[in-house]
Amino acid sequence: MNPQTAAALDSIDVTLNVGGMNAINIVLAFVMFGVALGIKPSTFVDVFRQPRSVLAGMCCQLILLPAFTFALAWAFGNWISPMMGLGMILVASCPGGNISNFMSSLSKANVELSVSLTAISTSLAFVMTPLNFWFWGNMYLNINSVASELPQLNIPLVEVFKTVFVLLGIPLILGMLCTRLFPKASEKLKKPFQWFSIAFFMIMVVLSFAGNMEAFLKCIKYIFLVVLIHNLLALGIGYMTASALKLPEADRRTLTIETGIQNSGLGLVLLLGTSIFSGFPPHGGMVVITAWWGIWHIISGLATATIFNRKKLG
Repeated sequence: MNPQTAAALDSIDVTLNVGGMNAINIVLAFVMFGVALGIKPSTFVDVFRQPRSVLAGMCCQLILLPAFTFALAWAFGNWISPMMGLGMILVASCPGGNISNFMSSLSKANVELSVSLTAISTSLAFVMTPLNFWFWGNMYLNINSVASELPQLNIPLVEVFKTVFVLLGIPLILGMLCTRLFPKASEKLKKPFQWFSIAFFMIMVVLSFAGNMEAFLKCIKYIFLVVLIHNLLALGIGYMTASALKLPEADRRTLTIETGIQNSGLGLVLLLGTSIFSGFPPHGGMVVITAWWGIWHIISGLATATIFNRKKLG
């Protein structure tokens, strides 16, 4: 990627007024409340009776994916802008996406394990998302050969932590309480909330690209390739780790899907709906990588699920 293309990508500007930011934050809170409706304490108890698969899944999601993403962004070097690299790390720091449970069912995978992994990674996200993004993001900026061209940037761990806790922690607690106190109503609400979350993400993607379509189209081939390689890496981490540990085939499929499907909607909300990145230089590369990831992982997830569905479980 030449400097002009990188500059065009990073110059993509998506700004919201305070009202718009607050609206996005409120809607995300409802989305995360809906995710929590599927989280039951009994789910954790059942899976942890045989913990190997769930521990392997958490290792893939919380440790290996952010670490390998940092290595991939570093390996890309000057071919991507530092903001694109940070966008990759932000996506890898987010918890698993809630559509992964649907993809796992299509894959003839271990759906109970999928639900548990999504629940655990989402529950830990208010700690792990800020921590991973702060640690790997700052390391990437410090060693990146072109980072000297940027102003001194420090990812604010405390601010990201507080923001993610408000966006995720409180809605998750309320959703789990609702499930415990009103189980029948919670079961009826789960499916509408899933569709609502997909619609919400698509609206954010439109907000990201509207008014910047010309710059986006100039860079689409680079964005497509970066996200394709990153997503293949994520899927590969899940399957190879599960295979190395000789987990059952159904669990291998689950870890593949869970590691390859990320809640990039949370990343977009952090970029668009908060003031965390207001001190950064133009960071359209982060926005575009995060938004395109959310579109692409649905396509790749369906493709992966189709392949798994046609193969008999060993």
